[in-house]
Amino acid sequence: MVRIPLLQLSDISLTFGGKPVFQSLDLIVQPGDRVALVGRNGAGKSTLLKVMAALVEHDMGSRVIPPQISVGYMEQEPTMEGFVTLGDYAASGLDTGEMYRVERAGEGLKFDPDRAVSTASGGERRRAALAKIMAEAPDLMLLDEPTNHLDIEAISWVENELKTTNAGYVLISHDRAFLRTLTRATLWIDRGSVRRNEKGFGEFESWRDKVWEDEDMQRHKMDRRIKSEGRWAVEGISARRKRNQGRLRALQDLRANRDAMIRRQGAAAMVLSSGLKSGRKVIEARSVDKTYNNQVIARRFSLSIQRGDRVAFVGPNGVGKTSLLKLLMGHETPDAGEVKLGTNLVPAIFDQARAQLDPNMTLWESLTSDPEMGVSGKADQILVRGVPKHVVGYLKEFLFEDAQARAPVRSLSGGEKARLLLAKLMAKESNLLVLDEPTNDLDVETLDLLQELLDDYDGTVLLVSHDRDFLDRIATTTVVMEGDGQTTVYAGGWSDSQTQKKETAAVEKKNEKKVKAELKIADDKYENGLNFTQRHRLKELPGLISKLEAEIKKLEDYISDPELFAREPIKFQKATDALVERYSALSDAEEEWMLLEEKA
Repeated sequence: MVRIPLLQLSDISLTFGGKPVFQSLDLIVQPGDRVALVGRNGAGKSTLLKVMAALVEHDMGSRVIPPQISVGYMEQEPTMEGFVTLGDYAASGLDTGEMYRVERAGEGLKFDPDRAVSTASGGERRRAALAKIMAEAPDLMLLDEPTNHLDIEAISWVENELKTTNAGYVLISHDRAFLRTLTRATLWIDRGSVRRNEKGFGEFESWRDKVWEDEDMQRHKMDRRIKSEGRWAVEGISARRKRNQGRLRALQDLRANRDAMIRRQGAAAMVLSSGLKSGRKVIEARSVDKTYNNQVIARRFSLSIQRGDRVAFVGPNGVGKTSLLKLLMGHETPDAGEVKLGTNLVPAIFDQARAQLDPNMTLWESLTSDPEMGVSGKADQILVRGVPKHVVGYLKEFLFEDAQARAPVRSLSGGEKARLLLAKLMAKESNLLVLDEPTNDLDVETLDLLQELLDDYDGTVLLVSHDRDFLDRIATTTVVMEGDGQTTVYAGGWSDSQTQKKETAAVEKKNEKKVKAELKIADDKYENGLNFTQRHRLKELPGLISKLEAEIKKLEDYISDPELFAREPIKFQKATDALVERYSALSDAEEEWMLLEEKA
């Protein structure tokens, strides 16, 4: 059986500012494809996704999507002009009977539909955009960094939804655990070419290294051949000038092909230096309580951080991770308990909001100015760990081009801003590194390099991140914040914390079963009464029945449209199936309620 592609790009070429982004690109996305789109920051991943979504017009080639196929696109920074609330945006384009999908996605992502767009954070906007595309349920989803600014709980919900969907999708993400779990094929943008591998992201690095190894071998063979042919041209051509013009032309072609080979972009030349050693004990928190704006951040919290520790702080957005960091750094005073800082601390802080970067400054000014020290951004050189370097040369070490030095910070992508902030931090020595969401927007190669630097760093690291893979690679201690001041300290990274949490939960569950068994024995003494579990269920059922009745009403209103079946047969069938399922669930719930009510 021949499958009709969801999308086909043929011979696509695209140029920005005279620089080719893609040339002669061919690409097919099949039904059920789960594709990772990877590449260095600035390689053109988001641009390619926009070409797929028909939001960027290509110069040459064709884009074909069958008429019956629907395509949904989620951009990195959703534009919500014209919408008052996040709920208005998420529900736009949906029929009334499909609103339950937005509500369901909203529950999973925990976003407030009544939040005004004007006051919503980047994370809240992203949750609304995800709820919108999940509710629309298109045949092909194009997702640009869907996990950025999401906490681990929300990432897990999106992960589970994408595991079970029938839709095909192409996604860009820096979250390696997310990509490894979901993808079955990989598109790699590298120097204007797009390669495809029919294996998921878990095989990407070995595939990439093999491609580079083959390239190096080809380049080496070509260099040897050019050298050999060049020697022949000098030594042997005079006697056979006329009949060897073809060989000379072949040598010229060989040299032209060698010159046309595009060298790979190197890794950023990042270096971390810890300089002066801190005292053995870096931070000691004892029985700390802290409340901000009626929100409990810490309750009887204690933590001892020694020199060289890598401590990760994880938990839902808004739980107070950044606030706890400020408390531990001595920037805030606890309501009760004490925080003692060690000696000789030289901190460097990578803040989540990138507040150290003035969007109106140029990259040059950002590196050379220091408002606290009264230093303007006019110098040609920057002191890099005590050694003067030219600003442009230092920017090149972090993969910035010459022309970008005088460009404003606001013109940078998210990944480029992260690299610029790292360049500012790494110009100075430190022995206490505070990293608040450093992994957002960074490409895989830069993440790998940052991990290696942190491994070799002699100082202490405090880290906030939702990147489970990065946490597992870096953290020696994980502080899990669950809200309302509840914190638990685990040894190891994220996976270690989850294993320990499950072991603790298993013990608690065993104890709970024992208590319930004792309660059941006591309850069963009353022949005509309800036991503990039944009483709890009787309280739950009225709410469940009301919810099912409301969903049934919405679905009935939706399919009552006489034109719906002819206009949207797939949506009609899905709504009908959902209605049958809810009628069955309502009947079961009502029967269970009547039986329990009679017994009570």
